[in-house]
Amino acid sequence: MAVESAMGDQLVRVVGLLGAAVVMVPLFRRLGLGSVLGYLAAGLLIGPFGLGWFSDPQAILHVAELGVVMFLFVIGLEMRPSHLWSLRGEIFGLGSLQIGTCIAVLTGVALLFGLPGKAAFIGAAGFVLTSTAIVMQLLSERGDIALPRGQKIVSILLFEDLLIVPLLALVAFMSPLPDTGADSRWLGVVTAVAALAGLVAAGIWLLNPLFRLLAAVKAREVMTAAALLVVLGSALLMDVGGLSMAMGAFLAGVLLSESTFRHQLEADIEPFRGILLGLFFLAVGMALDLRVVASNAGLILSLVAALMLAKGLGIYAVARIMRSPHAEALDRAVLMAQGGEFAFVLFAAAAATGVIDARTNANLTAVVVLSMAFTPLVVLAVRRLLPDRSGPSMEGIDEAQDLAGSVLIIGFGRFGQVMSQSLLARDVDVTIIDTDIEMIRSAGEFGFKVYYGDGTRLDVLHACGADKARAIAVCIDDRTAANRIVELCRGEFSQARLLVRAFDREHALELVALGVDYHIRETFESAVLFGRAALEEIGVDADEAQSVSEEVRRLDAERFTLEVAAGDVRAGRPLIIGNTAPATPTPFTTPRRESQRLDRADGRAEATDA
Repeated sequence: MAVESAMGDQLVRVVGLLGAAVVMVPLFRRLGLGSVLGYLAAGLLIGPFGLGWFSDPQAILHVAELGVVMFLFVIGLEMRPSHLWSLRGEIFGLGSLQIGTCIAVLTGVALLFGLPGKAAFIGAAGFVLTSTAIVMQLLSERGDIALPRGQKIVSILLFEDLLIVPLLALVAFMSPLPDTGADSRWLGVVTAVAALAGLVAAGIWLLNPLFRLLAAVKAREVMTAAALLVVLGSALLMDVGGLSMAMGAFLAGVLLSESTFRHQLEADIEPFRGILLGLFFLAVGMALDLRVVASNAGLILSLVAALMLAKGLGIYAVARIMRSPHAEALDRAVLMAQGGEFAFVLFAAAAATGVIDARTNANLTAVVVLSMAFTPLVVLAVRRLLPDRSGPSMEGIDEAQDLAGSVLIIGFGRFGQVMSQSLLARDVDVTIIDTDIEMIRSAGEFGFKVYYGDGTRLDVLHACGADKARAIAVCIDDRTAANRIVELCRGEFSQARLLVRAFDREHALELVALGVDYHIRETFESAVLFGRAALEEIGVDADEAQSVSEEVRRLDAERFTLEVAAGDVRAGRPLIIGNTAPATPTPFTTPRRESQRLDRADGRAEATDA
């Protein structure tokens, strides 16, 4: 009975935790304040300094950090090594410049408030570590993570995650307590390097074979368990090495980003990520010690305002120095002006080693928690007081949500507009999405219903009814985005035929490798017809001009098929190129000059020999 009573008490707390979130989050979202602030308010309400339903928020916070870990794993799945390498300038260049500037400015502010030198530096170093959870959640809600401005913020956050390790080592050097010896510090460095090397080795040689083996078993629950094992195992390995758990999960995601299983892994992790991330925000709300705030209200509130303002100004100045537009620099400054969860780790380590006293630790912790709580409010206030004038208004534009159609058209530029006419002429039920607001508004004036939606996002594709569509037509002129959409559709919406606009011959080969059902190069067919008209205009017989055009198509199709065979990129699917379904390729010879001339019709001067 005693055991059942204890379990009942725990169950009541869990129900209270979920109930607070279910009530507060929708309420705050309805008020336009965002889900993050709703979670923080719910945590404050039921925490030890509210209704007192929970007495140990730190324990909950420790478990809830897994939400941040899973969030970083999902982000890592979108960051292929080549893409991550392309961000090295932002990670180490922009990141180090922003961190160095902000630490210097924040240390000066802390000294002005009377903190001792060491405490001022520790407070500044902790506050400069932005909350990954809050910033990523706000970026995710806005759909900005994949945009260039979002990628810069992600790069800086990654650098800050790396920074926690040298900061903790610096705390050990600053400690007035007896030195534990250089041997232990070197042992810690070796352990960290070994943990990192072990994770990279496992990611390269073990993870993909493991998931291939599990996929062959065809047990979905086992794949879900394996996904959780990878996330938690990588986090544990980094934690043992004294590194960031979130960084470990991010690296595991990057190592799996080239895997064919990444979309399934993302879908498996998503429910756990959302719940645990919400739990993290709840725990942060619980951790706000109202007694400390009440006893030092003037100092703490002044420090929050001064540090957020100083950090924001520092971030804005660095962004402008690095030639970011005013709107982007202001947005980054507002989003990243708060302290973060790693500050708790740094302050606790500094208190344990005697660098700061317990009272300073409590005050600085309260400052960071309040800054995290105020961030959604500041973002909302800045958005209303200083609206972003860098782009058109979304007023009157409907976002893609709960749609369904036989054909999903992604992109409604010149190409999409023309191809849609055949479908509309036969009264085919189509759903059209685009991200160009002015084009959407103009299309509406001519009777077209186009929804705002980014086709590179899996949640948007689901909202557009891609899982029910018979065909998906990718009509955008961005080859990278088109490839991303193809990968998502092939992994998640295999029931739909996939038709894609190819940018050029090289892109067409990539699309064949990805397994599209149909593709056409955006300029090839029009160029062939243009050449036929040119022949007729200079007096060539119409039938002969038609015959020449057909020969151009035939030779191009044969050459393309040979290129596909040479690259082994058929992906096991029927090959359809433009308007021609080429027969089995046969040996032929094309003079170099003729081959160059034919390829120029597609906007490329390539010499191709048989």
